[in-house]
Amino acid sequence: MDLISLDPSQYSLVYNMFSFTIASMLAAFVFFWMGQQQVAPKYRISLIVSGLVVGIAAYHYFRIFSSFEHAYDAATGMFDTAGFNDAYRYVDWLLTVPLLLVELVLVMGLTKEKNASLLPKLVIASALMIALGYPGEIMPFGERTLFGAYGLWGTLSTIPFVYILYILWGELGKAMEDQPDNVRVLFRNIRLLLIGTWGFYPIVYCLPFFGIEQGNTLVAIQVGYALADVLAKAGYGVMIYAIARAKSEAAGFKLAEA
Repeated sequence: MDLISLDPSQYSLVYNMFSFTIASMLAAFVFFWMGQQQVAPKYRISLIVSGLVVGIAAYHYFRIFSSFEHAYDAATGMFDTAGFNDAYRYVDWLLTVPLLLVELVLVMGLTKEKNASLLPKLVIASALMIALGYPGEIMPFGERTLFGAYGLWGTLSTIPFVYILYILWGELGKAMEDQPDNVRVLFRNIRLLLIGTWGFYPIVYCLPFFGIEQGNTLVAIQVGYALADVLAKAGYGVMIYAIARAKSEAAGFKLAEA
């Protein structure tokens, strides 16, 4: 078994972070569900997708939370990494990351032809990004080296990530030029949030390269991923709502018409 020593404060930090993440996702789900009537009908699909994202994430974090509890032996202070199911996180990302890109494209209100062109590219690239990162994530901590299989899988996963950024800053960047001024600002901010949160994942992935004590590395990875997920799903969804609301108001939508 791959055992790592965790003191009570380290365990509590991860435990509380998972609890915070579940609460954040559930609260966001309620907000997106109720917020649909605040935007024009054509943008409500984006909020439905936002609700799906945080709902899926809440479920998987509940499973991650339970798995983390069962993998820790409070009597010995040892954490069994082999008994901790990290696949829940990657299944969650495999479902939610493509949806995050879908909701961004949908809220832009592009033509059907443009949607049909962009969405398959983004969905396939995001799925490849997650699938290529998973083999490295399940490797034992002692084998996570830069010039080994762990580093190789991380590098391969980065390739579709760079391609997604190219789409966001290239093709979607051109589409932003036709948006109202306040909407362009919101789109700029949501792209920055996306690169800031998604860029945080590879940083967390690389933590084992720095020779940090394994217990601290485990805590940093779990807390880092959870924090990034809250911002990349709940926070991102709130910004999608702000864009949908701004575009609805620009189109003359009034709440009384809902």
